Amino acid sequence: MLALNLPPYPFKISNREGKKFIFDVLRKKYVALTPEEWVRQHFTHLLVEHKGYPQGLLANEVQLNLNGTKKRCDTVLYNRDLSAKMIVEYKAPNVEITQAVFDQITRYNMVLKVDYLIVTNGINHYCCRIDYITHSYRFLPGIPDYVEL
Repeated sequence: MLALNLPPYPFKISNREGKKFIFDVLRKKYVALTPEEWVRQHFTHLLVEHKGYPQGLLANEVQLNLNGTKKRCDTVLYNRDLSAKMIVEYKAPNVEITQAVFDQITRYNMVLKVDYLIVTNGINHYCCRIDYITHSYRFLPGIPDYVEL
């Protein structure tokens, strides 16, 4: 797998029937090791181990209903009252972060109405804060620590 612009961690890889799997600490199971999953696991590690996000408030592959269609958010951070606080969208390292990626996460946010959106391909990370009062958003200089949210 490619080197990422994220801290390394002691990931667990398993080989089954000629395929590789990586352990997802949030789902507590091995999942297929794809380039996007490689990014997800590294970014989750960053959030929990380096940014202080409570592991129990993060969930991967969160299903939602968008205009009658079932969609899945890559990762959602919840508040302690279990309302959604942040959506994280992952792309493989070779996938450029474009307006289409932001359009995708914005559609998910029409349902969840979170305060923060993050898009990353493991190399480039973008975080913006939504201001629902002024109907605007602003990009943050980096990924905020949990205590800053």
